[in-house]
Amino acid sequence: MSAKSTQEAAFVKPFFPRYPAHAIMQRCCGKVISLPWFSSILCFLTLNLTSVMLHPQCLDFKPPFRPQRELEFCVMYKEFGCCDYQKDQELMAKYYRIVDNFDYYGYANCAGFVLELLCQECSPYSAHLFDAEDPSTPVRTIPGLCSDYCFQFWKKCHFTIPFLSGDPNIAKVKGNQTRLCDYLELHDKDYCYPHLLSNQQLTQNLGRVQSNSDGCLQLCLEEVANGLRNPLAMVHANDGTHRFFVAEQVGLVWTYLPDKSKLERPFLNITQAVLTSSWEGDERGFLGLAFHPKYKYNGKLYVYYSVEVGFDERIRISEFHVSANDMNQVDHTSERVILEIDEPASNHNGGQLLFGDDGYLYIFTGDGGMAGDPFGQYGNAQNKSALLGKVLRIDVDDNERGPLYRIPPDNPFIHEQGARPEIYAYGVRNMWRCSVDRGDPWTKDGKGRIFCGDVGQNKFEEIDIIEKGRNYGWRAKEGFSCYDKKLCANSSLDDVLPVYAYPHKMGKSVTGGYVYRGCEYPNLNGIYIFGDFMSGRLMSLQEDKNTGRWNYNEICMGMGLTCAFPGLINNYHQYIISFAEDESGELYFMSTGIPSATSPSGVIYKVVDPSRRAPPRKCHFDPFPVRVRSNLIKFVPQETLVGIDPPNGNKIAPQPTESYDWLEELLSNLADLGPSLTTPVPTTGSSKPPRNSRRKNRRKNNKSKVESAPEIQTGALRLVGDEHGRSDRGRVEIYISGEWGTVCDDLWTFMNARVVCRQLGFQYALKATKNSEFGEGKDLRILLDDVQCEGTESNLLDCRHAGMGTHNCAHYEDAGVICSNSTYIVEV
Repeated sequence: MSAKSTQEAAFVKPFFPRYPAHAIMQRCCGKVISLPWFSSILCFLTLNLTSVMLHPQCLDFKPPFRPQRELEFCVMYKEFGCCDYQKDQELMAKYYRIVDNFDYYGYANCAGFVLELLCQECSPYSAHLFDAEDPSTPVRTIPGLCSDYCFQFWKKCHFTIPFLSGDPNIAKVKGNQTRLCDYLELHDKDYCYPHLLSNQQLTQNLGRVQSNSDGCLQLCLEEVANGLRNPLAMVHANDGTHRFFVAEQVGLVWTYLPDKSKLERPFLNITQAVLTSSWEGDERGFLGLAFHPKYKYNGKLYVYYSVEVGFDERIRISEFHVSANDMNQVDHTSERVILEIDEPASNHNGGQLLFGDDGYLYIFTGDGGMAGDPFGQYGNAQNKSALLGKVLRIDVDDNERGPLYRIPPDNPFIHEQGARPEIYAYGVRNMWRCSVDRGDPWTKDGKGRIFCGDVGQNKFEEIDIIEKGRNYGWRAKEGFSCYDKKLCANSSLDDVLPVYAYPHKMGKSVTGGYVYRGCEYPNLNGIYIFGDFMSGRLMSLQEDKNTGRWNYNEICMGMGLTCAFPGLINNYHQYIISFAEDESGELYFMSTGIPSATSPSGVIYKVVDPSRRAPPRKCHFDPFPVRVRSNLIKFVPQETLVGIDPPNGNKIAPQPTESYDWLEELLSNLADLGPSLTTPVPTTGSSKPPRNSRRKNRRKNNKSKVESAPEIQTGALRLVGDEHGRSDRGRVEIYISGEWGTVCDDLWTFMNARVVCRQLGFQYALKATKNSEFGEGKDLRILLDDVQCEGTESNLLDCRHAGMGTHNCAHYEDAGVICSNSTYIVEV
């Protein structure tokens, strides 16, 4: 390369102004197109696209983002990518250091190539382009190039390679076009530059929350805490420390620091007073915790728990103060009982405490228990002289002297004869988990709304927005339908309908959640995320501002590489107990593998959107210092990403958490988790003798298994109904007492599919299908229902079930599976 002359340099400057990306044109298929590929008509129209999984990832192993400040150099990624303004300026400076070495020919022919190659650090797929996903290989210094583009680059601009890279391996081959382009080629050719720009599967919905073909939103999780005994509340004190406090059903509250470490001494211990038991499903115990809005100054907090007084069971709301000597310990002698309410039964105890934007304490009570609210003529929920089945609102400010609480002057029934003045709303059955909407971060739209999940009776679960003085319908209505037809027909009912209700085919115990208003995942803003305790479904609602309707989407764990980021997982324990917000507004939920107050199988998960994050440093906070007088227990994660082999080829170890059948996102990537589960999960499954047992005396079996029907053993399985005749998927049919029949269950889960697939000789279970996805077996009897497998059984009959031939379902609920001997499945 010759040194450039002053005349040549002056001549070329107009082509490359200070912000060259506005002017340089991308060379592509012998043509020139503008560089901003988000709006370009790309020239690789005849490219044969292969099926790939969308997995944008930056060089810091995190999702891409929209820069806070507009980029000036790599403007093709100004809307969405992996560079903020600072990084953009660094790349611009590097660009000028390189092109300052060029003569006229170098400027005219190669400046555009240099810009394109440098700016791929800003690509939403930069981790792929620079082969940074595989920790066993060094990060590339030049992005992976498609062969045709590489040949053009080498032919015109191979002299620029020493300026772009100091890689000695590149230096060895830079003089040979074929060897260089082979070296720069990516193993995964879908991601090579610039063909990835025209791959619609990679670019079509880039930056949006991904969903599968059924509209199921694909999110990921980060494990935050584990080893908890039915963790049913996680709250922050809003004091700037960013600690979070986790309550266990037994009556312990633990302090966690922002780095996830746990204090060895509990924040609160009232286990001696709390009434609960170890039996699964006990609804009594420590149920709610709320910090006063001015906790930072007054140190007051409130708890909701079950107690036994003589022969009576009650719910108790008490006030405590934090210790004057230790900010991480409650003064246990400071308890003052604010309110006690008799509980006629052991279930439907409510349990939510929260402070509204108005500064008042809201208390959510259950209807008293049993079934159908049988107390009195109309039930507790419709009786305004009873405190059960209500939303109560009281004022606990300035209560050091005088009454422990006061009635807010605008409570709706304060002047109604016979009505309890504490009542704010009524007609609720058993609201389990409520939350206050922080409002849109910019417009504050929705701020102050209170969302609740109200557990149903026989048919429906519902989500409500709580409004002053309103009747939420129970026991006249359940969801949108009538429960007590006589009460339902009463013209004075004047009830408010739920914003959403779902049938028991989807789940049988709603767990209310939160409207996401955090900073880290802007795509989730305004989405209400909630779950179901029994089925393990994660669900979401989003309001249509034009119609006022709430649109539903199920939430799945990300399939394929969607969650393949450091620290993220795509599976969780089934029993979703509660949701939470941290001080920054990020969203969490708690679940367990065994719903017992004494089982240490509870885990806290943070919800993560892998498709887009906030720009770097936008969500940074500096927590106030915490003085610790207790030993710290370092957090050790136990959960693992399933369905993905690490790049070095070692398989991920089996873990005691699984994703369940309705999690469509794991369809292509669920790995065989092995017989590690010890937790019984209310699921359904099927099985056949393991493959190894079938291989014994294989020749003899192969000859006779078709011809000799009497050799079919009770408990044997077969898969039928796939329209393409594939043997690895289909409706599950079981052989019992001389006949074939179907297995039907509305809560058929992955654990059961795992038993089925292993019995049939497959290595992996990829999906547990429901609702007769492979057709209805109408010509056969239903032989099994309510199957509950742990995942290690040899066949379905070893699992818990309703009994052979006993069922309460129909063929439209016939169950099926998809199995495989690899972690991927190709649908045709």
